[in-house]
Amino acid sequence: MLADSGLLQDLQRFANSPAGNPFCLYGDPAYPHRIYLQTPFRNRALTAPMIVFNQSMSTVRESIEWLFNDIVNYFKFMDFKKNLKISLSSVGKMYVVCAILRNALTCLYPNQTSQYFNLDPPTLQDYFA
Repeated sequence: MLADSGLLQDLQRFANSPAGNPFCLYGDPAYPHRIYLQTPFRNRALTAPMIVFNQSMSTVRESIEWLFNDIVNYFKFMDFKKNLKISLSSVGKMYVVCAILRNALTCLYPNQTSQYFNLDPPTLQDYFA
């Protein structure tokens, strides 16, 4: 699925800072480790800095999972396992709309993730600008 998505090629083309430094995504261990796609260190003797990296990124990744959980909790029909059929529904479009609506709710009522990182969400006007 990763190869079919063209994501790695798009990251190579578009995910660089103005100074040319690469931005990267962080994925779970199922993904290949690349410059633009970072993953936990695994399958080898881990050094102390590698262990610290894995632990710190695991904490951040867990906070991102809270957001996915929020979407399913607020929009029960988005529970893929129970309700959606990938080839029979516009799952991707529905998910994006639900994510935008959930973000709008976060602008009004800060969520667990914004509180965890001690960040105020933007106003609705700024979010939709």
